[in-house]
Amino acid sequence: MRTELITIPTDTLPLDGAFHWPDDRPIRGAVLLFHGNTMNFYTGAPRFLPPALTRLGLACLAFNRRGHDILAIRDSRAAEGAAFQLTHEAIEDNRLAAAWLADRGHDAPIVIGHSNGGMLAVPHVVAHPKTPCLVLLSAHAGGKQNERVSQIGLFAGERFAEIKAQAEALVAAGRGKELILLPHWWYVTSAEAFIDRITAMPFTLDLAPQITCPVLYVRGDREPAAHYPAEKFQARAGGPCDVEIVPDCDHFYKGREDAVAALVAAWLSKRLGLSAE
Repeated sequence: MRTELITIPTDTLPLDGAFHWPDDRPIRGAVLLFHGNTMNFYTGAPRFLPPALTRLGLACLAFNRRGHDILAIRDSRAAEGAAFQLTHEAIEDNRLAAAWLADRGHDAPIVIGHSNGGMLAVPHVVAHPKTPCLVLLSAHAGGKQNERVSQIGLFAGERFAEIKAQAEALVAAGRGKELILLPHWWYVTSAEAFIDRITAMPFTLDLAPQITCPVLYVRGDREPAAHYPAEKFQARAGGPCDVEIVPDCDHFYKGREDAVAALVAAWLSKRLGLSAE
């Protein structure tokens, strides 16, 4: 596998990433890899999948959305990252990454998204109907679920109503970029990102009937089906959808990376007639 660090321009912050391709066989297709919330192109699935996928002859683009990590800086002390993430920017970032691949001859890549990246992959594939396959790795449901997520000890937790009111007041006062501490992951958010998170996310189950390409939906057995609704998506999908529950596996696939990579590669190999030989 060979790797090139790349940059994709946007109308604000550039997107950093890595383009991986096989060095011992022809390129037979391409993959877009969407990272999970507060993650990036060099951790999690965008890191552990490319070695397995390039063995199938697939070139892989892993990239940061503008909402990567929690907070970061780049060439100044101005903050960026997932604390400031907005849904419309994330959707646009995915579109720009697809355009970057199309400019290099890959106009219908496979799409693979983990967690929040999986949720975002669903509207992306609806907008790109030539997508040959979609892989959802523990994709959450999206929509207005964050109050429910708070009830299981994430996001704003037991302070959801209080922090929601604080965020609404800051946005109304024109101070939407101000940061608010959260009691749980992801620990800090801007006021406008908080409001966006609870009002603007697509709901994957509503979009599922518009997904007609083959889908693989993976969930670890330690993850709640209510938040990662593989079976409900399967029931509503507009095309074939396979569900795989990985044993002894959490949301981040810790210690099960090889098993998940092998599962995804085998499924793509079967669906697309690819071989690692």
